Amino acid sequence: MRGDVIVVAVGLVVALAFSMLITAFTTDIINPIVASAGGKTGNGLGFYVSDHNQKTFVDIGAFISAIIFFVIFISVVYFVIVVPYKHVQARRGQVVFGDPAPVKTCPACLSSDLPAAALKCKYCGTDQPAVAA
Repeated sequence: MRGDVIVVAVGLVVALAFSMLITAFTTDIINPIVASAGGKTGNGLGFYVSDHNQKTFVDIGAFISAIIFFVIFISVVYFVIVVPYKHVQARRGQVVFGDPAPVKTCPACLSSDLPAAALKCKYCGTDQPAVAA
């Protein structure tokens, strides 16, 4: 259990560091590119709902930047944390992020979370029929 907590803690710290890096990338590189598509008004890509009031400016460029940030962040987390973790756990003989183990339902108490290979129900103790392999 403690090893898993350490893995999660390290993953969160790495994700936070990548988050700051990607925030800087989207703020300093992506935002100016998207804002240049908005024309010469200097407000960026978007439109005013009423009266050229800055509070009524719908900033589409910021939304596009947030989408780019999200895609980059999720990609980095997946390829830097999840894929190596799956590989390390597979070398240990453990399957993570895979399909759940098959289960069956007890005909007596109708509990539906019994392992498929169970011979007795863990809730009511009745014998379970054998599952065809």
